[in-house]
Amino acid sequence: MVTVQRWSGQEARLLRDALRMSLRDFAAYLGVSDRTVSNWEGGGAGYLPRAESQAVLDTALSHASDDAKSRFAAALGVNTSVAPFTGRIGVDSHKFLPVFIGVERARRLRAHMAPDKGAGWLEFSSARVDHPEAQQCLLHVFACGVAVFRLVQSHEPSSLTELAVWRYRSYAADLPWARGTLRTLLDEEHARVPGPEYVLSLYWLTAGPWTGDAYDTALRLLSTPSVLVDRGAPGGPAPLDGSIEDALLATGFDHPDIVSFGVRGVSTGYAGWSGVAYASHSRERGLAIDELVTCELAVQTLWCFTHQIHQMIEDGQDPSMPQQYGWRFLRAAYSRLTTARAQETAQHVLMREAIMKTSGLAERLRAAQDALRSSVG
Repeated sequence: MVTVQRWSGQEARLLRDALRMSLRDFAAYLGVSDRTVSNWEGGGAGYLPRAESQAVLDTALSHASDDAKSRFAAALGVNTSVAPFTGRIGVDSHKFLPVFIGVERARRLRAHMAPDKGAGWLEFSSARVDHPEAQQCLLHVFACGVAVFRLVQSHEPSSLTELAVWRYRSYAADLPWARGTLRTLLDEEHARVPGPEYVLSLYWLTAGPWTGDAYDTALRLLSTPSVLVDRGAPGGPAPLDGSIEDALLATGFDHPDIVSFGVRGVSTGYAGWSGVAYASHSRERGLAIDELVTCELAVQTLWCFTHQIHQMIEDGQDPSMPQQYGWRFLRAAYSRLTTARAQETAQHVLMREAIMKTSGLAERLRAAQDALRSSVG
């Protein structure tokens, strides 16, 4: 197995040769125009395709036959015979499952909970709930109408692939569990109670057998583990060949949607669309887990809140929210999440900016703010 850190026209041509395709067949296989492929190859090593094309080439390589991958690796001059990494892996998993329940339901639930200071500006209350597997499960209910389940589970997997498979398989059980729990707490007709639509994972790495570049690659894989799993397998998510993980750790892994927020000698941290991974190398100087959790709670809550507004628009409705959670609320949230504070450390700013960028929340906040303001006007 071989990966490409950043595709250029040269690697694209080598992949086409390895697949033994004509330029026209290769373009059709990728779903791009003949001219696009011609431009890549004409530019050679100095031409870098756009981010979406990088992802398309990644997919084409991952789906190639073993023989084609071997030919591609040989053309690159890469030795794919790598020794596996063995040793203890320790990970604390924090899953966030947000769901919009509305301001009135939130008020009813919060009446039985203790207020939580949290981020201060985003009012919410918290309570422990039982989960069949998590060591700790907290339900955070925000006054703006969003409930967020946070599941904390510690793992010592034999490999990153094992952890990735558990992640995707557990999502399938956690989503209906969260909805069922909300139904019980709200004591309403089941059909009326919404459920969360997605899960965001935050991984706090406590131990790992890797060193040097492999350690950095491991954190990248934790934040974007889909390359280790066959999510379309007939029996549900299944592990890919273990040699893929070893090869990625040996040769490196990159993805255009991953953003680093680590500080050399202090921490390694990456944020991606589906997850965040962090390892502190200096307890006194690195971020605390509570800082990461607080940021994710705010981001996931507001992502879910704005999703509800966009859903109203897509359903042909004029979006509306209670006045205290209207466009001014979103304007204040945007400022809070995009403006550095005097008390923030540089690491905290990097973390917040990375999570905001990969979540796409800033753009969603602006769009939802405009939509609410237009509907009021």
